[in-house]
Amino acid sequence: MKRLLMRKRTVVFLLVPALGLIFVFLILPGAWVIKIGMTNETLTGLKARNPDFVGFENYVMVLSDRFFYNALRITFLFVLGSAIIGQASLGLVLALLTYKKSKKLKSFVQSVVILAWIIPEVVVAYIWIAFLDKDYGTLNSFLSFLGLRKLNWFYEHPLFTIIVFNIWRGTAYSMLLFSAALETIPPSYIETADVIGSSGWRKFKDVILPNIRSYLLTDLILITLWTFNVFTPYLLTGGGPAFKTELLSIYIYRTAFRYFKLGYGASIATIALIVNLILAMFYLSLSSRKEKI
Repeated sequence: MKRLLMRKRTVVFLLVPALGLIFVFLILPGAWVIKIGMTNETLTGLKARNPDFVGFENYVMVLSDRFFYNALRITFLFVLGSAIIGQASLGLVLALLTYKKSKKLKSFVQSVVILAWIIPEVVVAYIWIAFLDKDYGTLNSFLSFLGLRKLNWFYEHPLFTIIVFNIWRGTAYSMLLFSAALETIPPSYIETADVIGSSGWRKFKDVILPNIRSYLLTDLILITLWTFNVFTPYLLTGGGPAFKTELLSIYIYRTAFRYFKLGYGASIATIALIVNLILAMFYLSLSSRKEKI
């Protein structure tokens, strides 16, 4: 009994620093944002010093703001194309292609993919601007060499451009997670499937997928939330042209720090937080259903 009590105290003692950091860097800022969202505080002027409490007035204005719905729609399309369809699928494909391959080949592929993940965001943005530049970009030079028309990617296909950019940028995490998940599958499962002559699709469907399902849901939760809140595309397009790439994070930034409506921007951020919680609960409900099955 004493040992059990000591173990519980040890666990609590070890959790205190982590919980303290969560409280200081997550809970307190979140509470501050909710508080500011109920005021008409601005970054400049009289209301910066003495803001008024307006209750839910900001939220009512947000829910009738067409720019908010435009940013929300673009963000969901961006998350769907970049995270769910792009990063998760490509990460899984790369993990499967390097599964049971030589360590040198696997290490090389992982190193190349991780390189795109660890390069600073500003550097990555300038690389892609140089790659996609209309007149002198590498891609358009290659298209011109093939006799094809040069494209102004940031103007003609802005949303597609930032989706591809974010897939290239963030696939490394999904690949590493799925590679680790594949290593947890007992080799006898794959060997048995090979002995009975199962096709590659049957091995994936009946052996691999059931064993990595929990990892798949974990990956989808994390990359969905990360992508929903990503700000890096701003370095490529600034939210343009004509707000066609204005993600919710960019809209919050523009409202709070370019138009100086801090209270209004905080109310949008609070709504974004609620959307994040809804997405997380959705994935967790899927996970609990799979466990029951």
